[in-house]
Amino acid sequence: MADESNSGPVAATVATDAEVKAPTAKKRRSPRTQKAASEPAQSKAPAAKRRGYTEQEKSEKLKLIETQVTDGSTLKDAIKSAGISEQTYYHWKGAAKPVEQKDTKSTKPLPASDELADLVQLEEENQRLRKLLAEKLRAENAELRKRLSLG
Repeated sequence: MADESNSGPVAATVATDAEVKAPTAKKRRSPRTQKAASEPAQSKAPAAKRRGYTEQEKSEKLKLIETQVTDGSTLKDAIKSAGISEQTYYHWKGAAKPVEQKDTKSTKPLPASDELADLVQLEEENQRLRKLLAEKLRAENAELRKRLSLG
């Protein structure tokens, strides 16, 4: 019979597994070389210096753009002709809006009862205008049906 206490081949495989699992040293990479295209910063053209506009210049440019747009020019063309970027235009325009709103709110606030009366009056006017618009649309719709001989 075979001797069960014989651990010869089993011991050999355990030893080879231990050798395989031993951590190996990582390969060292050589340092990266500089790209040929990169040159010292001095040889590059200097970046455009940021120009600060006064509030008066900003408002003049915004008015110029607004007049050009009302005259039929596209917004992009008007912004280009003013010599600013679209982002700058929208930034200035957004900054100018709150100032205008503050001016309108600087008037005396109405008492609560007057505000409520005004709100009711506006709602009544809104309903009246909606009815008027609905009547005009119905009349126009009927006329179109007659022209197309659908009605």
